Amino acid sequence: MNALTETDERHLRLAIALAAVARDAGDGPFGSLLVDADGRVLAEEVNTERSDDDITAHPELKLARWAARHLSADAAAVATMYTSCQPCGMCTTAIERSGLGRVVYALSTEQLLALRPAPAHTPVAYAGPALLAEARVPVEAG
Repeated sequence: MNALTETDERHLRLAIALAAVARDAGDGPFGSLLVDADGRVLAEEVNTERSDDDITAHPELKLARWAARHLSADAAAVATMYTSCQPCGMCTTAIERSGLGRVVYALSTEQLLALRPAPAHTPVAYAGPALLAEARVPVEAG
């Protein structure tokens, strides 16, 4: 990772403060903000999984959605997301699809799990690929 600037550190501290807001509201301790190329805060979010009863209500995902709706591809490419923890796989995919150019995070996934072990998840059985001739029709027609 490249060295952080004072501006990066200031925005990362804001993300950490947002994580405390989420925690104080009874949600998971995660917060994020989106900053444009000039260092202006465009949007900020906190985790609301519990209060919204929505397992996808991660702040990174909410900001990726916001960016996809409100930023041009050029503006997204030079924007930075600052977040209190390394984005999970779901959020990482959304961030990549939104076209955001950079993410700066405080805690790595490994550091987070050392501080707060995750509950065991039930493994999911996947079957596929299947029915290629049928499944390709709507894809090719689009």
